[in-house]
Amino acid sequence: MATGQKLMRAIRVFEFGGPEVLKLQSDVVVPVPQSHQVLIKVHACGVNPVETYIRSGTYSRKPALPYTPGSDVAGIIESVGDNVSAFKKGDRVFCYSTVSGGYAEFALAADDTIYPLPETLNFRQGAALGIPYFTACRALFHSARARTGESVLVHGASGGVGLATCQIARAHGLKVLGTAGSEEGKKLVLQNGAHEVFNHKEANYIDKIKMSVGDKDKGVHVIIEMLANENLSNDLKLLSHGGRVVVVGCRGPIEINPRDTMAKETSIIGVSLFSSTKEEFQQFAGILQAGIEKGWVKPVIGSEYPLEKAAQAHEDIIHGSGKTGKMILLL
Repeated sequence: MATGQKLMRAIRVFEFGGPEVLKLQSDVVVPVPQSHQVLIKVHACGVNPVETYIRSGTYSRKPALPYTPGSDVAGIIESVGDNVSAFKKGDRVFCYSTVSGGYAEFALAADDTIYPLPETLNFRQGAALGIPYFTACRALFHSARARTGESVLVHGASGGVGLATCQIARAHGLKVLGTAGSEEGKKLVLQNGAHEVFNHKEANYIDKIKMSVGDKDKGVHVIIEMLANENLSNDLKLLSHGGRVVVVGCRGPIEINPRDTMAKETSIIGVSLFSSTKEEFQQFAGILQAGIEKGWVKPVIGSEYPLEKAAQAHEDIIHGSGKTGKMILLL
């Protein structure tokens, strides 16, 4: 170890596998920002389902080992590299994509992936902004091309992306329906923009949604789907003519009948946040910054874990029932 190098605690993954491969180390070298990069002292980091897929080695994108997981961080800029003009040491920021990994005391980020964190939001809420809210914007406006006056069903609305979608859709004049798996989740979805909410664990909840949208619209215009491997077949039966199912989350295969797309000329569209261009990210950021200023962007925090419990967080985000709010690690 070279003298003078600062060390930090960070989660490191040396092999792909179960949650147990997340190893806390206390002798990780603090990275140094290069041109157009900043170093963030991390106060909170979001935990996302995709991080469990990457860790397991089953995801399409595999980082080089060893690596530190984590994208969504909020904290204070510790130092800046060359050619960084928009930020300085001491600024409060949030980020949707780190260079060095967010499950750590310090994280590098490119200066075009970070945004000022207003004083109206705390670091926990800042860590809940990145992937959930940007994904919700991409799903609603880029993929579904949702318009004011349309109806949107958020299937699995009580998690981080679901609640973000409800808030954004309501603020943009859509009729918002949501599903959740618990009474607590249903209450939360109603508090965050949904006009109506349904328990997707009830046997007849599909019929209740059909009754709610009625004969006038003959279905839902847009469905934002968090668990396509469970729901996609039913989703196709709920759509209006020209309706769109936007797949945000999926944990395996499902059998569907393509005929269910034909009579109503419906679409199934996948979402990948990191397919967004820099210009699209800027558009999404503009939507969020307006929402923060107007007060309708209000990240809901769910379970909180210290860094050393990252493995437990990974276990719970996949196997916990009735998730409510955004799961975060606190540093």
